[in-house]
Amino acid sequence: QVQLVESGGGLVQAGGSLRLSCAASGWIFSSFAMGWFRQAPGKEREFVAAITRTGTNTDYTNSVKGRFTISRDNAKNTVYLQMNLLNPEDTAVYYCARRIGPRPSLPNDYDYWGQGTQVTVSS
Repeated sequence: QVQLVESGGGLVQAGGSLRLSCAASGWIFSSFAMGWFRQAPGKEREFVAAITRTGTNTDYTNSVKGRFTISRDNAKNTVYLQMNLLNPEDTAVYYCARRIGPRPSLPNDYDYWGQGTQVTVSS
């Protein structure tokens, strides 16, 4: 079955770093672009970053540009989100998703989602 399992979340102080991992299984990982979204309490799920099948192109929401880096290792069926210079506004549940459409930032262009991993940034 198709699975996406996020890990690497936790509690970190403002200015710190975390690296999230998303392990994929049950499908040909390299055939799909991938993305990261996040959802803070009381807010809608928002786009964070996306990466194409081979990692040639990436997209980021403006608030994380220069701080976050999305990458993938197709040999390991894993996509990563390196998060640096974290601030309390980054606090959210982070979700990995498989992309099936051409638009990296739109949730409707993703068909499978992981359960999420909590990231909490203290001030």
